Amino acid sequence: MSDSDNKQTFRPLEELSYEQARDELVEVVKILELGQMSLDESLRFWERGEELAAYCERYLDGASERVEAALQNRRDDDGADSPGNSSDEPE
Repeated sequence: MSDSDNKQTFRPLEELSYEQARDELVEVVKILELGQMSLDESLRFWERGEELAAYCERYLDGASERVEAALQNRRDDDGADSPGNSSDEPE
């Protein structure tokens, strides 16, 4: 966030890492909790907070999907390599 002409301008979301977005969201919440801004400024910060929260949620959803895919690949690989997994063997 930078301050120019007494108005907050925000970096585009696509330029932020997850950690940067999370940290900015924490700051936005702190600023809003102070309650020392005009209604218009408060709305701008609230909207930014909503954008940041959605961005972080999408990022975490994608990370979760990647972890699940990696775990599934590992299970598939382990199952194919384990002895006794052939359907030809008697039980």
